Amino acid sequence: MLFDKTFDIGARHTDGSIDIPRMREGGLDALFFSIWVPSDLSGPPGVKRALDLIDSVREAVRRHPNDLLLATTAADIRRAATEHKIAALMGMEGGHMIDDDLGLLRDYAALGIRYLTLTHFKNNNWADSSTDKPAHNGLTPFGKDVVRELNRLGVMVDVSHVADKTFYDVLEVTKAPVIASHSSCRAIANSPRNMTDDMLRAVTKNGGVVMINYEASFLSEEYRASNQRQSGDVVSQLSAMSRKCGGDEACSTLETSRINHEAMKAGKLPVVSWEKIVDHIDHVVKVAGVEHVGLGSDFDGATMPFGMEDASKLPKITEALLSKGYSERDIEKVLGGNVLRVMEGVEKAKNQNQNRNPEP
Repeated sequence: MLFDKTFDIGARHTDGSIDIPRMREGGLDALFFSIWVPSDLSGPPGVKRALDLIDSVREAVRRHPNDLLLATTAADIRRAATEHKIAALMGMEGGHMIDDDLGLLRDYAALGIRYLTLTHFKNNNWADSSTDKPAHNGLTPFGKDVVRELNRLGVMVDVSHVADKTFYDVLEVTKAPVIASHSSCRAIANSPRNMTDDMLRAVTKNGGVVMINYEASFLSEEYRASNQRQSGDVVSQLSAMSRKCGGDEACSTLETSRINHEAMKAGKLPVVSWEKIVDHIDHVVKVAGVEHVGLGSDFDGATMPFGMEDASKLPKITEALLSKGYSERDIEKVLGGNVLRVMEGVEKAKNQNQNRNPEP
């Protein structure tokens, strides 16, 4: 959305999920903006697109100094809260954007990137994706160097989108907690994008956090299976819509979401309601513990369940957790405390390893 020069994040919109008025209304006071380039846009064009997206986030902060604060540390997020501003963070969604270059990774970190999703829908040259055919048996030696360098830079390693073998390779290499920035539970919805119970337990051992994705097909197995029979999986559906939209990714996401919502309303797809988000939170708490779950909405990147169409609806999650008997302290962990803890752990690991070079 920010890449569109006509989009003003400071104005209230009737489409999409994110703008300052609706973030204010929903109490969303810290947000990772996804620096995302499609997997098939690699090399210098992909790098150019990534840099332009980073610039668009930084420009949004510059244009709205009373509402947004560019945050690169947990301390920045807390400072934004005391100043009644929204902390704007950046995560890079797809390791292909580093163009197989650790120097470029360091440049991205210097510009404010604070997590790297190692893959997106497709494999890259050094890591296997959960939605592609295995090519590397997880991480290559260079992929392991990427993880080590992320640790050294104080950038969180994001295991959403990666193949299961890649996930376990990461946990063998990393010296810092990891995040799954937008993944739900495979025990509830059998998508390869979701985390198995064994993976949830492994994240607990690592000290990391799994952030629940609100995408309807990752929340409901009934919906996922029905939608896949009709339209193919999420990858196929978004790719087809991207071609129809002429490569305009904002258009493809909004159109896919609109079509899926209309299908649910017409009874052509099972209805998915926002309460399924809470079911996934409950499951992670049961398997991994309340210290290891967070919110990874995928706003403006997925088909939202009914009742959670935009950021203004977020208080429903708090109310549901309260009604289930969660303590206020535990709810604060779910709503962001756990991610702050992981950020601080990664920052601490950086300080301990800042003079360490990646192993050959």
